[in-house]
Amino acid sequence: MRMRKLGGSGLFVSELCFGAMTFGGTDGLWGQVGQLGQGDADALVKVALDGGVNLFDTANVYAHGRSEAILGRALRNLGIARNDVVIATKAASAMGDGPNRRGASRRHILAECHASLGRLGLDHIDLYQVHAFDPATSIEETLEALDTLVRAGDVRYVGLSNWAAWQVMKAIGVTRARRLAPITSLQAYYTLVGRDVEREILPLLASESVGLMVWSPLAGGYLTGKYARNEVGRQTQLDFPPINRVRGATLIPVLETVARKHGRSMAQVSIAWLLAQPAVSTVILGANRIEQLHETLRAPEVRLDADDLSSLDTVSRLPAEYPGWLLNA
Repeated sequence: MRMRKLGGSGLFVSELCFGAMTFGGTDGLWGQVGQLGQGDADALVKVALDGGVNLFDTANVYAHGRSEAILGRALRNLGIARNDVVIATKAASAMGDGPNRRGASRRHILAECHASLGRLGLDHIDLYQVHAFDPATSIEETLEALDTLVRAGDVRYVGLSNWAAWQVMKAIGVTRARRLAPITSLQAYYTLVGRDVEREILPLLASESVGLMVWSPLAGGYLTGKYARNEVGRQTQLDFPPINRVRGATLIPVLETVARKHGRSMAQVSIAWLLAQPAVSTVILGANRIEQLHETLRAPEVRLDADDLSSLDTVSRLPAEYPGWLLNA
């Protein structure tokens, strides 16, 4: 497992990250995502650690806090030294009824960080991320709250998740003008079948030295090829993330051909393609089963050549949009 710097910081993270969104679900949305209890979680975390993973990502809203609690307990059960892992979590989603139990206000950010520390059983969070843009709160208020957490020692680095390019750039400008804790990373959806971030976000991240953490690298299982084979999977019940299946239908046969060439799975090739993209700092892996995780942890072994990359790019690239078609003319 290779290590990569997270953006312009001095923090090194494994090129694959373990995502704990499958921990703790019971019913509703989180039950569809995953229903792993403590024993299964301990086993998956151990496999990830044995595979060289040092970065673990969760969020306060995953299973209403149970994901954080299970992840923290797993690390303690396994006797993992705090300095050997990088722990990331997120806040902004609704954590209860009422207007002040959601969003990115100073009140909510500070309260949820302390609640996350308690559930994780930690004295600090390595990477604290704003899970979504909050139109009701000024960016200045949010960033000053994050800076407060860094100065208090509760948080080491701060990041964003699912923000538009203009929002990220404004946040960067505010942190520089006010000398606040810098934006270290952005967590965003990026796959062979969903390359929207390439239009505005990836050039911005490269320009400003912000790291990219990729979520749902297999597009909810679509890039494993299971749905082309009419197998049942998570997207059978939960159509997320949304996929352009017309364009995907031309991609899947090419992806399968590249996978056969290397004697690898389509999932491994899909992740290897992401790891070959310069903007990517780490790819977040989720798993419900140990065999799933064993498979995806081997993705860095795949070395795609120029022909592979060209073939995959040709069938998955975005159609040209203004001003791109004019600037590239």
